[in-house]
Amino acid sequence: MFDLAARHLYLCVGQRDDMASFLPAVLRGGVDVVQLREKTRPMTEQLETARQMRSMCHEFNVPFLVNDSPELALEANADGVHVGQEDAAVAYCRELLGGGALIGLSTHSDAEFDVALGENATYLSAGPIVETPTKRGRAGTGIEYARRSQDKTNKPVFVTGGINASNVGDLVRAGLRHFVVVRALTESDNPLVAASALRHALDDALSSVTIEPT
Repeated sequence: MFDLAARHLYLCVGQRDDMASFLPAVLRGGVDVVQLREKTRPMTEQLETARQMRSMCHEFNVPFLVNDSPELALEANADGVHVGQEDAAVAYCRELLGGGALIGLSTHSDAEFDVALGENATYLSAGPIVETPTKRGRAGTGIEYARRSQDKTNKPVFVTGGINASNVGDLVRAGLRHFVVVRALTESDNPLVAASALRHALDDALSSVTIEPT
């Protein structure tokens, strides 16, 4: 079973024609959690991609999750699933996937987070701290919400929204510890360099602060 407390750089990525080269590049660069987040492709396509991604992730000892569908996670033998407020219930995901599965739950407000604390999720996410194209129409929650959320639980709280190599250091110094990244890597012309730069900035910041156990 993977321990997410010691993992800090979580990539969400949709299906790509270059996945066979893109994913190993960002894994070499320091990504230590991966999620297939695909909202439009048929499940048959996603299943094939998920199986390939799982194999590549496990070569790097990195956990692999899928978005929204615990059924897809089960069929692909993924390490877990991430669900939103309107997706499958955490209890159902846990029943289907078992006690060892990684199950994440998105939250966007204090009220949602407080309810999520009673769920049998492995980790929670908070944000997006700023509005992003991947969450169109959803206003940014701000950093303080993510900090409050993190203070309420010993579970890892992964922060979403516009994370990149330029701002991750400031976010660590503001008290945040676990980060979800999308565009900083998926839109890069050189994923290895981009992931390495982000990882270096993150590790440099983490090394300069006292990391409380999560």
